[in-house]
Amino acid sequence: MSWNDLFVSADGTHHVRAGEPAYRERFDRVWTFHAPGLAPVRRGAAAWHVRPDGSAAYSRRFRATHGYYEELAAVVSPEGWHHIDAAGQCLYEVRHAWCGNFQSGRCPVRAKDDAYFHITRSGVPAYPERWRYAGDYREGAAVVQGDDGRSTHVDPEGRPLHGRWFLDLDVFHKGFARARDTEGWMHVTRSGDPVYARRFAAVEPFYNGQARVERFDGALEVITETGMTILELRAAQR
Repeated sequence: MSWNDLFVSADGTHHVRAGEPAYRERFDRVWTFHAPGLAPVRRGAAAWHVRPDGSAAYSRRFRATHGYYEELAAVVSPEGWHHIDAAGQCLYEVRHAWCGNFQSGRCPVRAKDDAYFHITRSGVPAYPERWRYAGDYREGAAVVQGDDGRSTHVDPEGRPLHGRWFLDLDVFHKGFARARDTEGWMHVTRSGDPVYARRFAAVEPFYNGQARVERFDGALEVITETGMTILELRAAQR
């Protein structure tokens, strides 16, 4: 039985295939399947992962379970957050106040002193720095926020990617990242340089060379990767 064609039922209590229940078990809530073919479920105060036939993947139970990413899942035990493998075994002994998901061999965590950093698959810090916030890695870089509230990109070893700091920042998507300075939102390259001179109230990531943006007057546009207007989707609202 393949897990790729299983979906969460309309009431969220089980998984279905082609609209039909995939198994007889029912849970309080289920989530989607991820490689290696396991899905988080919850019944009462207990949470665990199940196989495509609804059977438990292991005997342990947790306070909360989340999806597998890179075949590792974030779970919550009485002692705190950590990660397990497909057999339900803990990867490391440290417990955190929160864990994210592994992407590119790195995972953001929040320590019990509220500091953020990234760990490797063995659970050790990927670098010595601590941040006010840290997000997922994508395209070889992650967003981290300093104590002054500004954000920048770091590489998998925690080194600054470009050394530029922004009021707000997003991960890279097809070579560009959304960024905000004192003038507004824009897109920047991996060197931290703005792609164009314009600034907007909001921007979406580029999709096949184009992005939807909102001007400060409330109008919506589609722009090119050089900031040129292709189409106005909504006229100015003010």
